[in-house]
Amino acid sequence: MLIAVPEVLSSEQLAEVRRLVEAGDWQDGKATAGQQSELAKRNLQLASCCPNAAAAGEIILGALSANGLFMSAALPDRVFPPLFNRYDAGPGHKFDAHVDNAIRYLPDRSGRIRTDLSATLFLSDPEDYEGGELIVQDTYGEHAAKLSAGDLILYPATSLHRVEPVTKGSRVASFFWIQSMVRDDAQRALLLEMDAAIRTLAAKAGDTDPSIVSLTGTYHNLLRRWADC
Repeated sequence: MLIAVPEVLSSEQLAEVRRLVEAGDWQDGKATAGQQSELAKRNLQLASCCPNAAAAGEIILGALSANGLFMSAALPDRVFPPLFNRYDAGPGHKFDAHVDNAIRYLPDRSGRIRTDLSATLFLSDPEDYEGGELIVQDTYGEHAAKLSAGDLILYPATSLHRVEPVTKGSRVASFFWIQSMVRDDAQRALLLEMDAAIRTLAAKAGDTDPSIVSLTGTYHNLLRRWADC
């Protein structure tokens, strides 16, 4: 299930995140790559110890927790601290096809998370660069994402995906992983559809309508059955 989440960052939040990121300490992206990704990854990344990255990440985490669509789609248990990458046209930066690591250790070594979902939050507008599409493969084929700055794409971390070469300008984004309370993608998709339907019906009939109360109870009983927390 691929979900586009629009306007995760407000214009003010986006401007501040961009300011922090542009002034950050950039390094070769291979420094944080896994064994498979190291061979495929050609980009720049903010150092995990960079204070600007930490400050920008806190803004993003706060925005995520306030976004209803993200919370409903991801049902997050834990979110990996946001990282930041940049793809420049000059060196021909790209990221060949790969699958993200199943387990990620937290930067402070305080624990680890299971990567159920991957997320890319675009910080550059599409007209700022050429190429650089995120390509995600699933059973229905390949899907390209190149969203507006401040928008996010959410997809299963089990997906084979890549970033196309940037041929002009620079593509800057934040990326991170989510351990969901519901690890199964199909179950999360059903819960998201049900939540959306309940909200639509409630807007017409009211939250206290008996059918809405019943459906809401069913939603929470399914979540209770499937949640791993």
